[in-house]
Amino acid sequence: MKIHPVIMAGGSGTRFWPLSRKDRPKQFLRLAGDAPLLAATVARLPPLARADRTWVVCGPQHAAAARRMLPQLPKDHFIVEPCARNTAPCVGLAALHVAARDPQGIMAMLPADHHIAKPAAFRDAIAAGAQLAERGAIATIGIRPSRPETGYGYLKLGPRLAARGGKGAPRLHAFKVERFVEKPDAKTAARYLADGSYLWNSGIFVFRADVILEEIRRAMPVLGEQLAQIAAALGTPAYARTLKRVFPECPSISIDYGVMEKSDRIAVVPADFGWSDVGSFAALPDVRSTDATGNVAEGDALVIDGRNNVVIATEGRPVAVIGLDEVVVVDAGDAILVCRRDRAQDVRKAVEELTRRGRDEVL
Repeated sequence: MKIHPVIMAGGSGTRFWPLSRKDRPKQFLRLAGDAPLLAATVARLPPLARADRTWVVCGPQHAAAARRMLPQLPKDHFIVEPCARNTAPCVGLAALHVAARDPQGIMAMLPADHHIAKPAAFRDAIAAGAQLAERGAIATIGIRPSRPETGYGYLKLGPRLAARGGKGAPRLHAFKVERFVEKPDAKTAARYLADGSYLWNSGIFVFRADVILEEIRRAMPVLGEQLAQIAAALGTPAYARTLKRVFPECPSISIDYGVMEKSDRIAVVPADFGWSDVGSFAALPDVRSTDATGNVAEGDALVIDGRNNVVIATEGRPVAVIGLDEVVVVDAGDAILVCRRDRAQDVRKAVEELTRRGRDEVL
C-alpha cells in the first residue's frame, strides 16, 4: 500500500506570538522537543511512508525555509499556495498533485504543528485509516478524550466497522461518523466525556486522491471547477500563472465544513497516541517538562512560590515570576507577553492590535 502523506504547513501560529512571527510561524518552532514541529511531523512517518512520497503545502514566504529543513523530500513535493485559503483548497490542490502521480493514491492529510508522543501507535492508526481509504471511505483519526476539553471539536460515533492494519499490525476498529460537533461548553464537554461515544476531532484525514476530488466536486462545485482549471495546467508552463490567477478566488473554508460534514463516506479510527494540537502556550505543560509544581520554566526563567505557570526567557536575560499561579510570561528579546494561562487563546488579539498599529517590526 502506497501512502502519500501531505503535511499542511501554511498556518501563521499567531497564538504563539512573540515566539512566532510572519517569517517563523508555529510549525517552525521547537515547542515540543528538540526538533521544529514540521521536522518532527516528517520524522515520525517512516517506515509507514517514504520521504519520496511525502508532500508539504506551504505559502511562498515559508517555502525556502521548509525546503532547507526537509532536504530529504523531492524538490517538486513542496506545493506552494499563492495565498492562504484555508484547508479545503489546500487539500484539493494537494490531491491534484498526488492524483497526477497516482490517481488512486492514498493521502494522509497531516497538520504540521501537532505533537505525537507515541509515533508507533500513530502509524498504526494511519495504516488502519488507509485500509478504509482503499475501499473508498474517507477516514479521520479520532482521539479518545481524556478530559472535558472545550477547545476541540468532537466526532459522534455511529455504527462500528471492523478494520485491520497490515500484516503484523494490531487489530483496530473503525466507526461511521454520525456527525461532527462544534467546540462545546464545559457542561456539554463533560457530558461527551461521560457518554463515551464522542472523540476529539484531530483534523487528520486519510483518503484516496480521486475520492476526495469527487467529494469536493459534489459538496463544493465552485471549488471543483476551480481545481479543474488548475488540473488542466498541471505539468505545463502555464501552471504557475494559472495557479496564481485561480487559487486566490477559491472559497476560504475548512475541509471539515466544506466537505466532511456533508459526506456520507466518513469513518473514524479511534486512537490514543499522545496527541496534542499544541494550540497555545497553555498546552506547553502537556508536551514539555515541568517542575514539581507544574511550571514550565525555560531559558533564564525563574519561578518562586508559583504553580502551573509557563515562563520562557532568553538566555542571559533572566525573567523572574514570584507568587503567581497559572500565568504565561514569554520574553522573545524584542517583545514580551504576559497573560493568564486561561487567556492564552487570546494572544492573537495582541497580534491583531499590533497589526492595526503598524508594528511590523515585531510581527
